[in-house]
Amino acid sequence: MGGPNTSEDRGPGVTVMLRSFITIALLLLTSAAAFGQNVRITILHVNDVYQFAPVDGGKRGGLARLLTLKKAAVAENPNTIFTLGGDTVSPSVETRTYKGAQMIDAWNAVGLDYAVFGNHEFDIKTPDLLARMKESKFTWLGANVIDTKTGRIFADTPPYVIREIGGIKIGIIGLLLPETKQTSSMEESLAVTDYCTVAKKLVKEMRSKKKADAVIGLTHLSMTDDKKLAGCADFDLILGGHEHSLLQSSSYGTPIFKMTADAREMGKFNLNFNAATRRLESLDWEIVPVTDKIADAPEFAPVFEKYRGLLEQLAVPVGATSERLDALSVSCRTKETNIGNFIADAYRNSVNADVGFVNGGSIRADLTYEPGPLTKRDVLSLLPFNNPIVKVELTGKTLKAILEHGVARSAPGEDGEPGRFPQISGLRFEYDIKRPAGSRIVSVMVGGKPLDETKSYTVATSDFLVSRSGDGYTMFKDGKVLGSAATAPKDSDVFEAAIRSAPNATIAPVLDGRIKRIN
Repeated sequence: MGGPNTSEDRGPGVTVMLRSFITIALLLLTSAAAFGQNVRITILHVNDVYQFAPVDGGKRGGLARLLTLKKAAVAENPNTIFTLGGDTVSPSVETRTYKGAQMIDAWNAVGLDYAVFGNHEFDIKTPDLLARMKESKFTWLGANVIDTKTGRIFADTPPYVIREIGGIKIGIIGLLLPETKQTSSMEESLAVTDYCTVAKKLVKEMRSKKKADAVIGLTHLSMTDDKKLAGCADFDLILGGHEHSLLQSSSYGTPIFKMTADAREMGKFNLNFNAATRRLESLDWEIVPVTDKIADAPEFAPVFEKYRGLLEQLAVPVGATSERLDALSVSCRTKETNIGNFIADAYRNSVNADVGFVNGGSIRADLTYEPGPLTKRDVLSLLPFNNPIVKVELTGKTLKAILEHGVARSAPGEDGEPGRFPQISGLRFEYDIKRPAGSRIVSVMVGGKPLDETKSYTVATSDFLVSRSGDGYTMFKDGKVLGSAATAPKDSDVFEAAIRSAPNATIAPVLDGRIKRIN
């Protein structure tokens, strides 16, 4: 019995030698522990990765490069874990065709270990998300995403994992931001429970019952929420996502890190444990830029080949811009932008409305575009959700309430980049951030005339805001939808048509003072 590599086939002499080797190895390990030598565990982290191909004109990101970095990290320290801080299956250009399958293929090739749900995982339909989870060779985490029909965690996803490496037990818990239902297409039967309450219970369980030596929060929360989370339970490290910005902070003695979107850099964290006491003694970290100086890992080539056809289609030009386009998230979510003006104009003109209204969070590219060609990928990267544009009739009073909601999180310390912030067409407004939320709008002009709260106006906006109260825009429910969302034009189609119809298919959007912030 047994194959050629078993000790039974090696003869008694080899068996004795093997036993002696094992005995010596165990003695060495015991000696190392006795003298308090360290066990080093490395965690690699990225977040909000929507594309597996490089971004910024090929200069940054790219999961083939990420795999090269991972291989180097594993060669340096086999005790390495790779984590993702949520948002990957959506939104992206490729997801419109493949429903996120391309990202699962990419992460499987990279060898991802753990991912927390981001809010945009729930943009795709639940059966598609379940299919993506089944295809994943890594583990999804989401302790506070509950199926209200069963009372259990969504899809029986584990709330946390305990990973033993080098004799050290690492606990990793996944937590998702509370406003997911307002910022995604999450179905009604799902609920996101309070992350603090969940963390208090489960982190205690991880440490007392599961004997975790260290606990890591893998989160898709705002930095404000991450800081609160650190005070809710005993975390050693929080690795997050959601903001699309390179952020580092600490709260209650817990370090918190987030990377920029689309793997423009990778966080590398070395946790150093005393082997005898299993105590975390120190944390070393570095931010590794993912640039075009890093070679593609050849093992990633099959992913490129599988999706090559779509990548080539997305490279087809649709027009050009003569102006630098500001599509940065921090801009579209905080102030008037030239691309926001152009898109809002396209919305308004497409359905012949008085006002065009775009929530800044729906403009997704998070890039600046220099003067030059615009491709199909550029259009779909800017507006990847394929939202219908509906025409809504509502009163001036309701329109003012909508604007109030749009700037209700815009003061310092409220929300650095509120997705609700409006990009507009057909109106101008001024707001004062020193006033309380709900009373910040100072003046509104519609079609060159002061807003009349008793008059009816038509607004062109995304059906996401109207039918799902996206970004908290419940006040659209007070309006009357003119027409059907099922037959309404899609935002990216309208945007592309507006580019193609410009003189020489070249756009030149500008800032014209539609939004004025006071103080």
